[in-house]
Amino acid sequence: MAVASGKGGTGKTSLAVNLAISIENAQLLDCDVEEPNAHLLLNPKITRQEPVYRLVPSVNEELCDYCGKCAAFCQYNAILAVPGKILVFPELCHGCGGCILTCSKKAIGEGKNGIGIIKEGFADDLRIVFGELEVGEPMAVPLIREVKKRLDKSRNVILDAPPGTSCP
Repeated sequence: MAVASGKGGTGKTSLAVNLAISIENAQLLDCDVEEPNAHLLLNPKITRQEPVYRLVPSVNEELCDYCGKCAAFCQYNAILAVPGKILVFPELCHGCGGCILTCSKKAIGEGKNGIGIIKEGFADDLRIVFGELEVGEPMAVPLIREVKKRLDKSRNVILDAPPGTSCP
């Protein structure tokens, strides 16, 4: 079950927490990674923490011929090709990997960019999973996906959705 609303401050987290503690064999996934609050109400014992990374282009300038195909491919303008230099803007990259595929010189690889942390724990029998997005990180969706990947199919699921109607 997901608890969602198009607006913040409507009581989604309060409802999700109360539902989760009211049913047996439950887990609560707090998908509001920009401002997770469920753990504040439950005070869980955190049993696992894991950093989450997003893959971003890494250019080997010794192999690069500065043809600009990678920059031309990137619809998010995460790569800028100027004569003698390639600039990568990781905060704009959506991690599609197209720049790697378009590079005939194999000069582009993937580097890691930390976007946040996933925390898992328990409040009595209730399992809780939540993510904390790094300050200034513009894309919450990859971290939300990581929270959802930790869903335990053997448990009842309450999903506390982020507010709003945008991508997250």
